[in-house]
Amino acid sequence: MFIYKSEILKTTSKWFSHSANEEDVSNLDKLINKRATEGWELVTYSYIENVWGMRSAILVTFRKPK
Repeated sequence: MFIYKSEILKTTSKWFSHSANEEDVSNLDKLINKRATEGWELVTYSYIENVWGMRSAILVTFRKPK
């Protein structure tokens, strides 16, 4: 049995054509590594496009044993 935790990580800019900048990748790595030290395992992530705005987000889900 697991418990799950989802977080929204806002990007620094809108991603076009499936590209990202290094700062966004670094921020994602930092979040994953921080949660890993707390015992959370990455389950999935999904890009959430903001069509009208300049910034989008990444939905990140973690799990750990209950």
